[in-house]
Amino acid sequence: MIGFIQRLQRRTPLGWLQLNHHKSRLLVALSGIAFADVLIFMQLGFQNALYDSNTTLNRAVLADIVLISPQSRNMQNMSTFSRRRLFQAADVPGVKSAQAMYIGLVTWKNPQTRRKTSVQAIGFNPEQPALDIPEINAQLDKLKLADNFLFDRGARGEYDQVFSKIDAGQSVPTEIEKRTINISGLFKLGASFGADGTLISSDENFLRIFPKRKVGSIDLGLISIQPGYEPEQVAAALKSHLKDNEDVKVFTKQEFIKFEEDYWKKESPIGFIFTVGVSMGFIVGVIIVYQVLSTDVNAHIKEYATFKAMGYQNAYLLGVIFEEAIILAALGFIPGFIVPLGLYQLTRNATNLPIYMTLTRALIVFLLTIIMCAISGTIATSKLQSADPADMF
Repeated sequence: MIGFIQRLQRRTPLGWLQLNHHKSRLLVALSGIAFADVLIFMQLGFQNALYDSNTTLNRAVLADIVLISPQSRNMQNMSTFSRRRLFQAADVPGVKSAQAMYIGLVTWKNPQTRRKTSVQAIGFNPEQPALDIPEINAQLDKLKLADNFLFDRGARGEYDQVFSKIDAGQSVPTEIEKRTINISGLFKLGASFGADGTLISSDENFLRIFPKRKVGSIDLGLISIQPGYEPEQVAAALKSHLKDNEDVKVFTKQEFIKFEEDYWKKESPIGFIFTVGVSMGFIVGVIIVYQVLSTDVNAHIKEYATFKAMGYQNAYLLGVIFEEAIILAALGFIPGFIVPLGLYQLTRNATNLPIYMTLTRALIVFLLTIIMCAISGTIATSKLQSADPADMF
């Protein structure tokens, strides 16, 4: 190992010297790689924000097992099933409680701008917490009052004046379907690609703003299990007892989260678009680096031929090209990593989506950058490998 390091120290950094000799070409190459990295970072950021924001509610439900209709596609496209299924579920050994939850998209007037926008409304029995959100659970008594709702502090839109009034202890009136409601409290859940925000209230208040909904038709069944039982064990018993897939589907909580994520990954075109964006960024980077390295090879083809005539093997010359590729990858990644930090902050402020830089994502993009440059170097050296020194002079 020590001998290898000593050989590296004695080795002439030919790849770096060639790159540094044409500074303008080097800057163009680094700009291209940085652009490709920024594109990949943004697409991966949006993709993860898509999955994270749309599974926030799934992760927040206080349940070990969740019942939904087999016709439900995702949390913004729910179908209902009969509430009697909850009473049947209560007969299964290991089930501690079964609670109904109503979910629906509704158009309301922004209390501040008076413009109509779409938000997700959720209703449940306030006698028992249904969401693992302390701010909501501390205000359950407010939900028992007629037409009283809690609103999402992380909603997308102009609500700063509304939030200030509510924080000062005032309630803010607005309209839903020509019905006046009062916003008397706040909580933090966050916007998603499917909804700009969330309203929480009792099941009775929910049904008031959805007058066509029947009390016996619910969207989610939240099942809590008794201590000593495993969710998978009770879920299997429920599937057998309720005849899973007939008119109700049984999920453990982790399966319920995966159900939502799979919709956005496999069925929604948005997830596919972001995947294509990552691929395009990678291809753009390969093309840019190939053009730089190919130009460098062509510009120094006689010098490389001289090396071959002196007895240097192809492996050494290929090593020089790969050295250039690795240097380009490392230097181009630096601005390609820094710029998205600012763009993530800008996007987060503008959309309220959970888009953040992560160490895992940074390592993935850095690895993709190295692979991108290595592929470019491999293509660029094809001419060099077949070059005959006798043909160069």
